[in-house]
Amino acid sequence: MTDRIVKKAMNDEELTEKEMGELFKVPTFSDESGRIISAGRRKSEQASKGLAEIHGQIGLNIAPCTGNCKFCSFAAVNGIFQQSEEMSPETVVKEAQNFINDGANAIFVMATAQYSFGKYIEMGQELNNSLHDEAVLIANVGDMDETQARRLKKAGFEGIYHAVRLGEGEITEFEVENRLQTFENARNAGLKLGTCLEPVGNEHTIEELVEKTIITRDAKPVYSGSARRIPIPNTELAQYGIVSEARMAHILAVVRLSLPLTVPGNCTHEPNALGCAAGANLLWAESGSNPRDTEKNTEQKRGDTVSDCQKIFEESEWDILEGPSVFYSD
Repeated sequence: MTDRIVKKAMNDEELTEKEMGELFKVPTFSDESGRIISAGRRKSEQASKGLAEIHGQIGLNIAPCTGNCKFCSFAAVNGIFQQSEEMSPETVVKEAQNFINDGANAIFVMATAQYSFGKYIEMGQELNNSLHDEAVLIANVGDMDETQARRLKKAGFEGIYHAVRLGEGEITEFEVENRLQTFENARNAGLKLGTCLEPVGNEHTIEELVEKTIITRDAKPVYSGSARRIPIPNTELAQYGIVSEARMAHILAVVRLSLPLTVPGNCTHEPNALGCAAGANLLWAESGSNPRDTEKNTEQKRGDTVSDCQKIFEESEWDILEGPSVFYSD
C-alpha cells in the first residue's frame, strides 16, 4: 500500500486523508520509511529545480506576550521574559544587510503579536528604503485584516509566514478561524504565503498531523514543510520531550509528498542535515529574539548563521540558490 501511495504522490496526484495517515504511521527506519524519505527528496528537487534557499530571520522584540502559546518563550504564562525590549531600526537594517551579504535569499522580520503594527510598518519601510531593490522582505507577525495586509504590501513586503499550529486554540489564545482568515487576507492583498506543519510534539496524533497538513495544502503556499517543537525548560509542554530528527525527517517527507509540485518550497526548523536529506530545501538563519530560545539574542545560543545553513545544505548535497528568493517570486 505504501508504494502505491508514494507512486500516486510522485505522479502529483492529490492524496486522501487516509493515504496521508498511512504514510505518517509508517515506523521510522523501516524499509517503507526509507522509500518515503527518498521520494520526498526527489519531489522536493523536482519542485524547486534542485535549488535550496536560506532565509534570514530578525526578531524585533522581546516581550511577555498575551497570546500565551505554551510552546513559546515569549508567552506570558511561561514567565521566561518579564521585560520588553525592542531592536532599533538601525540595528535591524544592519542585521538584514549582514544576512544578505552572507548569502541569504530573503529577510524575515518577526515580532510578537502585541508589537505595534504601525511601528512594524515603519520598520518595513526603513528596510525597503535601505536595502537594495532585489531584497525580499517577508513579514512574520500576528493575525491581520485585509487593510493591514495591504499596508504590508505597500511597505515593501512580498509575503508573510503564518500557520495554523498544532494545538491552535487549545495551547494558544488564537483561534483557527482567525488564522485562516489571515491566509485569505494576505492572498487578497497580493502577499505570498509560507506556512508549515508545526510545532510537532511527541504527543500529537496521526489525525492531528493529517488535519494540519491538509490545511497547509489548501492554503496554496509557496512553501510548506514541518518543524519540531523545541521544549522550553520548566514549562508545561516540556514533559513531552522532543521529536527526534530522524522521525521529523520522515514527517517532513510525508508533508512534501502530500503537497503538489506547484509548491516549490519544503522547510524544516531548526536546521539539520537529516531533514535536508529528506527533502527540506529551505532553512533559516536567525538573529535577535527567538520564540524557541531563552537568550535575548539567539545568535549567541540556538540561532544558526547563513554559513551554518550553507554547510548543512552542502552535507545533504543540495545546490543553493544565489540571489533573491525564487519561492517568493512571481
